[in-house]
Amino acid sequence: MQWFYTAKLGIFMHWGIYAVDGTAESWAFFRNEVPYNQYMAQKNGFTASKYDPESWAALFVEAGARYAVLTSKHHDGVALWDTKYSDLNVVKATPAGRDLIDPYCKAMQKANLKVGIYFSHLDWSHPDYASVASHAVLFDEKRNPFSYPPKGKEDIFRWEKFLLFHRGQIKELCTLYKPDLLWFDGTWERDDEHWRMKELRDSILVWKPGVILNSRMRGYGDYETPEQAIPVTRPDKKWELCMTMNNSWGYRQSDTNYKTPLEIIRTFVECIGNGGNLLLDIGPMEDGTIPKPQIERLKILGQWIRRNEPAIYSTSAGLPLGHFYGQSTLSADKKTIYLFVSDQPHEYIPLKGIRNKIKSINVLATGEQLTYKISGGAPWVNIPGDIHISLPKKYDDYITVIAIELDGTINLYHDKGY
Repeated sequence: MQWFYTAKLGIFMHWGIYAVDGTAESWAFFRNEVPYNQYMAQKNGFTASKYDPESWAALFVEAGARYAVLTSKHHDGVALWDTKYSDLNVVKATPAGRDLIDPYCKAMQKANLKVGIYFSHLDWSHPDYASVASHAVLFDEKRNPFSYPPKGKEDIFRWEKFLLFHRGQIKELCTLYKPDLLWFDGTWERDDEHWRMKELRDSILVWKPGVILNSRMRGYGDYETPEQAIPVTRPDKKWELCMTMNNSWGYRQSDTNYKTPLEIIRTFVECIGNGGNLLLDIGPMEDGTIPKPQIERLKILGQWIRRNEPAIYSTSAGLPLGHFYGQSTLSADKKTIYLFVSDQPHEYIPLKGIRNKIKSINVLATGEQLTYKISGGAPWVNIPGDIHISLPKKYDDYITVIAIELDGTINLYHDKGY
């Protein structure tokens, strides 16, 4: 998982037939916002006519990303590759008429981006997914046939048929495209006894040795995957926040509530400062075009990352709460602290509990040298004083990064005084 630890930024893409009318991906028919047949009629308008995965890859590199994740199949069951297990795929059922996963993988690999593939465990269009003896029609008033089969009415034979289908499609993705990351979703309607996730994990690692699995594996994933909100407390293991750029995962023309560049950069900084990655979502249009507001934000994010690159990649989670009231990261050798100053402080920038001597302090993007003074402390019992860092003459338009070079590996004071 070493590449994942240092990648920091990935780009998530929710792309499917739902982009034609701009409906919610899969949930539109599940929640009865539109009839199932109307939702599926979007297949007729899905062309991918301007799909250029190499231009996608170039944009992602410009944004500072090190990996990408594309939806191969969402909960609606429509696959973006020519799966032999179902005709419900863009090759056979849409004007696109071709495999969209293969060129994506090749383009990302050519650009030295790690390849991630999203796959939904559940499939709301598969006749055996409901796994009950009497398969109700869509949106039956008494019971949604896709969720939580009534106790005692599970049809084990049909569930096993679905698992063969489920495993078969995952094996196709592993063997045909050899992804670096499998990003799963949609386990909540069944328990581990049904999904048999350990068995699945073991099989996946045979089909594609070394592939990384996200957490939506009922406890058998490699890292945590919080969604749309940064954890309040720092997770104990590696993690990745998946977050939309507006309010929607897929393309919705009506959704113009985009996060500002500053909001995106702040979120990214909070992720890496707490040892996580950001998987930032975009929603291509049905023809494969990425909307202009999304392109603009990706480019601004990339410009900021390039100004501050040493503080981003190959760093680890920063100082514990109390040492600095903001986000920070540590260099790989633990000899440099990077402070992310998101506002303009008054008088000085405070830093606490650093026992090391300081070799230099500078603004990372400009090289401006900053002075400091030590206030207080009890050196006779090895309690360091507070460090007051002078303010920069010029701040970054978004977040200013301060690099503090120490005389050795960081040595923090954690005690309560004496």
